[in-house]
Amino acid sequence: MNTRLGSRSTRVDEAMADLLEKILHYAGPKGTLVLRGELPPSERRYRIVSVDDHLVEPPDVFTPRMPAHLRDRAPHVERDDQGIDYWVFEEERVPLCGADGIKSWEVGKGYLGPVNFDELHPAVWNIHERVRAMDVNGVIASLNFPSAPFGFAGTRVRRMKDRELGLASLRAFNDWTHEDWAGPYPDRIIPCQLAWLADPEIAAEEIRRNAARGFTSVSFSENPEKLGLPSLHGDHWDPFLRACEETETVINLHVGSSSQTIVPSKDSPPAVLGALFPINGMETTADWLFSRVPLRFPKIKIALSEGGIGWVPMLIDRIEYMDRYLDYTDDFGDASPVELLRRNFWFTTFSDPSTLPLRHLVGMDRIMIETDYPHSDSSWPDTQELLAEQFGDIPQSEIDRITFGNAVDLYRLSLPAAA
Repeated sequence: MNTRLGSRSTRVDEAMADLLEKILHYAGPKGTLVLRGELPPSERRYRIVSVDDHLVEPPDVFTPRMPAHLRDRAPHVERDDQGIDYWVFEEERVPLCGADGIKSWEVGKGYLGPVNFDELHPAVWNIHERVRAMDVNGVIASLNFPSAPFGFAGTRVRRMKDRELGLASLRAFNDWTHEDWAGPYPDRIIPCQLAWLADPEIAAEEIRRNAARGFTSVSFSENPEKLGLPSLHGDHWDPFLRACEETETVINLHVGSSSQTIVPSKDSPPAVLGALFPINGMETTADWLFSRVPLRFPKIKIALSEGGIGWVPMLIDRIEYMDRYLDYTDDFGDASPVELLRRNFWFTTFSDPSTLPLRHLVGMDRIMIETDYPHSDSSWPDTQELLAEQFGDIPQSEIDRITFGNAVDLYRLSLPAAA
């Protein structure tokens, strides 16, 4: 399978395609795909707010919401003669990816490669079916990131050559999220916008526009330098960061949003990518922390998505040990990097049984649940059972903080009356 997306040859464009290409590289044979049937609701032991799930963008996201003079060039879906659906961004064609809907299937659930919408369960892209899938799993509210072809931080639209078209596409996505995805279920869906990575001033305007209509979060690249953009170690992103701080908009950093994942060798099997995936979260946290963003913007809120918590105690230990031979005062003054980590960062988990005994070291008010629906490593539809196995004798008050309380506070969520 030729998985190269487009013909550009720059380092930045290759990095942009990297994550999706890795997924497609591991796709395997398609075989037969059989959609899941209806499942009964799980026994609900816990109230769960999942702060890391995903959606597949339906075909009508862009065109109806674009300015009239751009509609004929809006991102859209085309089906080829092999029955594969492609998103078309200017001259770039990106396949709909089975990895983004792998929980669709009862048979074929290991397939990651190109598919069409007919082969995906409607819960992947239809909000009413999504809420039914949440009910099956006992999830009372959910935050959703885009699909891999779009980039978890909307990097695909930022790459569009026509900047006016790219910005209009990003705003259309945010409008669709407001109107069609979160709008019908405002107490079930946490609205998460995309940031305009090409210009931090415009990004700040978009943050304020969306905050005024109820958005409480934004998906941002965990490492913009890997996208050929300025790093966090300067003032380039300050307008965006300031807008997030002033509006209390949570900055969600999803592992892989810069298209960087750890794969040590070209022929490493997919299990290596999966096993090392959380390490990206550790790298991201260290870089954001030592960029002094939390020092310069003391009320900023940063959530690490799909990073787990197992590495957090190790990072804290390492930072405190380095204090023996590094002088942090030049960069942090009287502030402690560990104190800033515990003040400004939140973390997500779906399976960290070895680390839950260290939850107080991580911070009881900093741990949240993710189910990662509908990806391959999602705990859906067995999240309730999986958590019960891990929680053991943890006090109920602490369980409530982890499963929903911390997310409710961070994202200022009003839970449904029946929750």
